[in-house]
Amino acid sequence: MKPDERAAAVTRLTFLVAAVLVWAAAIFYRLFSMQVLQHLKYVALARKQQEKENTVPASRGYIYDRRGRPLAISVPVDSVCVDPRHVPDKSVAAELMAPILNLDREKLEKYLRGAAEDHRGFVSVKRKISSEESRRLHDLKCDWIQFRTESVREYPDGGVAAHLLGGVYKEEEGFAGVEKSFDNLLRGQPGKERVVIDNQKRVLDSRIVTPAQPGQSITLTIDARIQFVAEREIEAAVKKHKCRSGTVIAMNPNNGQIYALANYPTYNPGEPPKPGDDPMARLDLGVQVPFEPGSIFKVMTVSAALDTNTLTPDSPINCMGGVLHLPGRVIHDSHGGLGILSVREVIEHSSNIGAIQIGTRVGREKMYEYVRRFGFGSPTGVPLPAESSGRFRKLERWGTTSLASVSMGQEVSATSIQLARACSVIANGGLLVQPRLVWKHGNVEDPMTPGKRIIKPATAITVRSIMEGVVLRGTARNTVKVPGYTVAGKTGTAQIFDVKNHRYTHTYNASFMGFMPVPNPELVVVVTLNGTSGNAGFGGAAAGPVFNVVAAEALRILDVRKDLPETPGENDAQPKPDPDEANDLAVAELNDTRPNIMEEADADSPAAPEKPAGAPGIFVDGLRVPNFLGKTVREVVALASTQGVPVILAGSGIVRDQMPLAGEILLPGQKVKVNFAR
Repeated sequence: MKPDERAAAVTRLTFLVAAVLVWAAAIFYRLFSMQVLQHLKYVALARKQQEKENTVPASRGYIYDRRGRPLAISVPVDSVCVDPRHVPDKSVAAELMAPILNLDREKLEKYLRGAAEDHRGFVSVKRKISSEESRRLHDLKCDWIQFRTESVREYPDGGVAAHLLGGVYKEEEGFAGVEKSFDNLLRGQPGKERVVIDNQKRVLDSRIVTPAQPGQSITLTIDARIQFVAEREIEAAVKKHKCRSGTVIAMNPNNGQIYALANYPTYNPGEPPKPGDDPMARLDLGVQVPFEPGSIFKVMTVSAALDTNTLTPDSPINCMGGVLHLPGRVIHDSHGGLGILSVREVIEHSSNIGAIQIGTRVGREKMYEYVRRFGFGSPTGVPLPAESSGRFRKLERWGTTSLASVSMGQEVSATSIQLARACSVIANGGLLVQPRLVWKHGNVEDPMTPGKRIIKPATAITVRSIMEGVVLRGTARNTVKVPGYTVAGKTGTAQIFDVKNHRYTHTYNASFMGFMPVPNPELVVVVTLNGTSGNAGFGGAAAGPVFNVVAAEALRILDVRKDLPETPGENDAQPKPDPDEANDLAVAELNDTRPNIMEEADADSPAAPEKPAGAPGIFVDGLRVPNFLGKTVREVVALASTQGVPVILAGSGIVRDQMPLAGEILLPGQKVKVNFAR
């Protein structure tokens, strides 16, 4: 090779080697840059392509009743999804899945084709399918059908306690009842899961980054068995009396624990609302819907009078012969002809005029103060959504006759839960307690708020005795009876006001509130039926039988000791409406001159037969007076009840004297006055 050729070859080789070295250096630098200098950047890009982070839903906490029975649980279920890019034939896929999942085939096929055209790697076909749907899809053995585990809320007892429990949305978010009030506790904290996928979007590996924190379980104060009985009885009563709705509340008067809160109509909390559903069915009537209570409210009137020392149970009240003229209106007692009654008898006979006279003695300012003390016009604080505070006007907005109206339960509206709390004041000795619905969060007991004293203990005990007289001798004597227990209570039959026509109708809010056993009350029950009519729609006749059954079952379940002996066949006796009730409303309607305000036709008030003036009471003829000397109140009541002797009780302790004396014959309309002393 010539020198020139050799030099040229060396030059070419040198350039080639240099080029190779530069190329190798560039590759080395590129590799060094990617693997060392920009390592973290490319690792992040790789992870972004290969890894995906999913949310791990937290299991929603359970809801239990006071005995540990599950009322709301979360159950794992499958949800169906697909990657449209890997579905071999969209038409065949739709043909296979649509009939199993109860979907429209054409819409499903169109949905899958559109998702594939958009290059979507994941589409949800149907969430939270049934176990049968899941089984049938698994049997297809199609690798392009994917399943994801979610949870669905179920209510083992169906519609029991629906208004208390509420319900959840698709994303496990509470929308009513306890599910909404305690949603943050029940939902828990979701976790995070990281999965590794290939280029076909198939999962190769997965690991939990942050574990999900399950929601707390909640134990309610209600007893599912008492709740079931309450719902059964209020439904039967609403259907029997063909009224709009009804509510029953059972609670412990001493600590405010609610054993049952039942409404009718009701719904299944596991099913979403549907077009055409009754809008009232999802309202928690006992908490959200106030009504004019009527004669039940007279308990507050007499409590104010006794607590301010204005009157005593035996103070005489002039009932004006059943007619009272007020500015612009005339008030009638439905059982007209009443003359002088004691305060005790005014409540027993539910005299409107007597209640007005008592309220007048209390005065506007004190009456307003005591109604507020009992909690009316303010929410009770029960942990349920949208609680109503009712309606009670400020004192400066009272009219000329407002004191009269409030005294007999008008110009005020209240919810059933407010009435249960007010009744508890009398039962527990004068303390206003807060209704409690939640007993425990997890294993931690919910602290109890101490009761606030609003009336004197002596006042509460005296009003207890007066309310017991309502059951023994008054408006509930033939309709309220719980075998084996002494019962105290008050009836109410309030006419419903027609807002559109500005007048009171002939439909009623029939109610009864009571407690037992009287010496040491452990249970308060309030029953309200909205929209009753006719003689059978009065408070005692309509609400009394519901009270009897619910109270008897609750006392049995709670194992409350009986304080009265049972007579053979007593449990089989069915309460019958007082025959006097049938005439009360007719008298009130005949004499009604009210232009725009209700006078409660307290048809629960039995009409007293004609008797000598100054001797009001039950008409008894030819009875011989037993010897009450040395006996306790309980012994006197038991003896008087067995012999059918009407009595008037005064004082406390044991019997020191009585009039008429033992062995004498009672005259028509005469009662035995029994005086107690310590």
